[in-house]
Amino acid sequence: MIGQRDTVNGAHFGFTDRWGGVSAVPYEELNLGGAVGDDPAAVTANRALAARTLGVDPARVVWMNQVHGAGVAVVDGPWGDRPVPSVDAVVTAERGLALAVLTADCVPVLLADPVAGVAAAAHAGRPGLVAGVVPAAVRAMTELGADPARIVARTGPAVCGRCYEVPEEMRAEVAAVEPAAHAVTSWGTPALDVSAGVHAQLERLGVCDLAQSPVCTRESKDHFSYRRDRATGRLAGYVWLD
Repeated sequence: MIGQRDTVNGAHFGFTDRWGGVSAVPYEELNLGGAVGDDPAAVTANRALAARTLGVDPARVVWMNQVHGAGVAVVDGPWGDRPVPSVDAVVTAERGLALAVLTADCVPVLLADPVAGVAAAAHAGRPGLVAGVVPAAVRAMTELGADPARIVARTGPAVCGRCYEVPEEMRAEVAAVEPAAHAVTSWGTPALDVSAGVHAQLERLGVCDLAQSPVCTRESKDHFSYRRDRATGRLAGYVWLD
């Protein structure tokens, strides 16, 4: 259920796999995405299961309406009856509030400055990498008192550069913005490594405590992959501070 967990100075990070939930095929089992065609009751049950496994109150998890952009929302609590904004990063200075990001090949980016008490979750696919969603999230964190030198960054399971085949023109366009994303597939065709691009952006911003998941979603049957399966569920990454 929770494939990877990490805690650093009271900052908690967790990434799910696809198992331990109640969703049926093709979303089996732990689909956490509410906009992929799954039974809403199953998604609600899965979100509660995942949160409780992490030791988080399901009612204190903030989700996003992700749109592959660079929009950031600063939050101090769950949305409640308010519309969920269309953004690709959420930032908070509220300790105990969990921020969540959904993925199925894109890079889930979790950030926290335990000293300042500021955390962020970002959704970085190819468009978000180019648009600068991760630098935008870090800027929003610094405006709340975070210091990039103190930020702990964790990126979760995502499609790797050996598997993310793209047209040569697309690779060139992305690499012009972020050279570190330039990659080649294992079969020798143009590709992108979005995780490498995200980590390069974070390093340039002064973030030093970086760790990347070794899991490629397209290669791992334990994880959802849109590129592999098309009709599939969504994984989640969670970050919160004590």
